[in-house]
Amino acid sequence: MSAPAADRRLAAISNHLTSPQLVVILPDGANLTSVKSKRPGGQVTLLLLDERPIAEFTVNDEKKLALDLSSVGTPFEGVTKHVPIYSLVTLQPPSNTSSPAQISLADLWAAAYGLFTLYHEQEYIPTAISAFENAQEVAEYLFATGLARPYPSKVSGKSPYSPHNVDEVYYLNHTAFWQGAGTTGYHHRHWLPNIRPIFPTVPAFTRKDNVVAKHPLRPSKPLQGEVLYRRWCSQVGQMLELVHFDLEGATDALYDYQSADGVSRHLAAFHKWHNDPRVNKAWQEQGTLETHRKYIESMYADPHAIPCMYSWDGELFGYIEINYTKEDHVATYMPADQAAGEWDRGIHILVGEDKFLGGGRSKIWIRSLVHYLFLNDPRTFRILGEPDGGNPNVLRVADVGGFYRPTLFDFPYKRSILVFQNREKFFRMTELR
Repeated sequence: MSAPAADRRLAAISNHLTSPQLVVILPDGANLTSVKSKRPGGQVTLLLLDERPIAEFTVNDEKKLALDLSSVGTPFEGVTKHVPIYSLVTLQPPSNTSSPAQISLADLWAAAYGLFTLYHEQEYIPTAISAFENAQEVAEYLFATGLARPYPSKVSGKSPYSPHNVDEVYYLNHTAFWQGAGTTGYHHRHWLPNIRPIFPTVPAFTRKDNVVAKHPLRPSKPLQGEVLYRRWCSQVGQMLELVHFDLEGATDALYDYQSADGVSRHLAAFHKWHNDPRVNKAWQEQGTLETHRKYIESMYADPHAIPCMYSWDGELFGYIEINYTKEDHVATYMPADQAAGEWDRGIHILVGEDKFLGGGRSKIWIRSLVHYLFLNDPRTFRILGEPDGGNPNVLRVADVGGFYRPTLFDFPYKRSILVFQNREKFFRMTELR
């Protein structure tokens, strides 16, 4: 038996004896798992998608690399001490001969998702890709989508039409990955299952008792019950979903509350939560079922607001209101040097189920909500809230979500702390996993 054949046989035996470990569940429900095995050259991690091998990788701790962008072309290039250095990852076809030596772009993205889940603290992952037969296609995909880049000095002066050097190291970028690089136009594994084209900027006006504003015309609202965002969260091992409020939807009796005849799960939960003293203390929307139905109908009728429901593995736990800040009454109170942007979004949050309070969950869902809003429109540069200054629980949620506090102000009915999260800070500094 030849040495390569022996290695493959050893790998097959090792993989068979080792139980796959779940890495991440993709937005389309596919399970990405990993199996570690020992080879003559060291440890190899096999990645499988619904039990189908898609790639394997090794980590070379003897070769560490830094993407010291600002030092390129200066005496500091290659000798910086403050820029993080990371071990080289070699991504390659599975050793199993039944798997192709090529990798599809959808599977490549899934592999990148796995790497960023396993190495979630890294800003980038230096990656070698030359072992794939379609390495040129892989390099073009990584480069064209912004998902990865070679070291800048390697590409200066290069013709945009010349082939990529597949022997270079490609730096998979954490910031680009979480912005959805490599998804739209290539596959349907996006966190936004029903992603829409960018809506054109067309002027519109809002005139209400407390608002007079010129702003962009807003896109039509999602369908009732439409899933807006879906992401599996490894810290709790559950799928998080954000769904447009379904006033006329399912009437099944699930979990801890009973749906009355003709009352959707969403409305039943919303009604239950607002009659909970804990929730009513903050929202002051206690009332009858009909009162709450009219409340949601008013949200549907308001072009600047979108009512949503949050769930863990399908179990409803919270209500979210999303709005456009430019035509919201909070815009009047924003600092003069930080006026409302055309596509800024505002949020109001409510956790209705006590069992989902604490346990680090608020950090996950608030960051996921911000993630959705930044993905929903690349022109959104800032997310804001205006929680009651006397509500320390909501202020803590804002803090763990990475929001900062530029000011406080007084509505006629409450004192609010203004909290901001901006796009660059979020994708650069916020951990998602």
